[in-house]
Amino acid sequence: MEPFPDHFMEFHPIHGTNVELDHSATQATRVESFANGVCFSKHPLKPGEIFLIEIEDKELGWCGHLRIGLTAKDPSTLEVVPEYSIPELTDLGDSWVFAITRNHNKVVEEVDVGEGGQEPGGHRLGQGDAENEGDTNTKPKTFFTDSHLYIENIRIPRDKLVGRSRPGRYSHILDDLYKTNALPPTARRSRIGVLYVPKGPHLADMHIVINGEDMGPSARGIPTIEPIYAVVDVFAATKCVRIVQVEYGFSSLQTLCRKSIQKHIVHRMAIDWLELPEALKHYCKYE
Repeated sequence: MEPFPDHFMEFHPIHGTNVELDHSATQATRVESFANGVCFSKHPLKPGEIFLIEIEDKELGWCGHLRIGLTAKDPSTLEVVPEYSIPELTDLGDSWVFAITRNHNKVVEEVDVGEGGQEPGGHRLGQGDAENEGDTNTKPKTFFTDSHLYIENIRIPRDKLVGRSRPGRYSHILDDLYKTNALPPTARRSRIGVLYVPKGPHLADMHIVINGEDMGPSARGIPTIEPIYAVVDVFAATKCVRIVQVEYGFSSLQTLCRKSIQKHIVHRMAIDWLELPEALKHYCKYE
């Protein structure tokens, strides 16, 4: 698939009543309760374009986590933003939302879809709620050796996809865990994205990407005649999320400098010993 020009991702000004956006419209915080946290992308997504967010803050005491997906409904046409993405938004039709859990987010395709094929408006393969005991993943971890994530004919730069711990005095001790993608999907700094992959004339599959790993087609047969927006539900234990901008074209000078510095250090905390501006140190440590 041909690359498309980068553009700045933002949240839509239409959102749930408990959501507060920052001045850049790239950070969404649920200011009270556990619901009314539904947000949308400001602009429709292009085929293969990922809407990537990072979990910035959590809130103890609630059951459930972030929900993410796609909708063919223009947010500006909604009279009222639904209190919940599941089931209220999905029940409106033309919306496909996946509930992220701490484990078992990979989708297991149903064998029998019936004689009529896929359901109208997309065949949902799972919502991430079931804790499947038999779900194992033996795929080799290559998150820091492969430069791109490939989903069929879609090619996404891996540089921004993998969640990292926020630099601290001892955070480098955990680096080996993050290199094997051990960061739980619902943890702070975890990065979760959604995109759709064309599968024929005016149809597509929805894919969820968690810390650089494709979870499989979460919904099949999504109609793409209408523009498709991303949906992020800042729900329950997930308190705050921010958008991570993904560079599809040539890497920026900042990114190239960061890669060069990282290549010549033992661990991230060694960056503190370098004679560099503080802002560049923070950037190199993924802060």
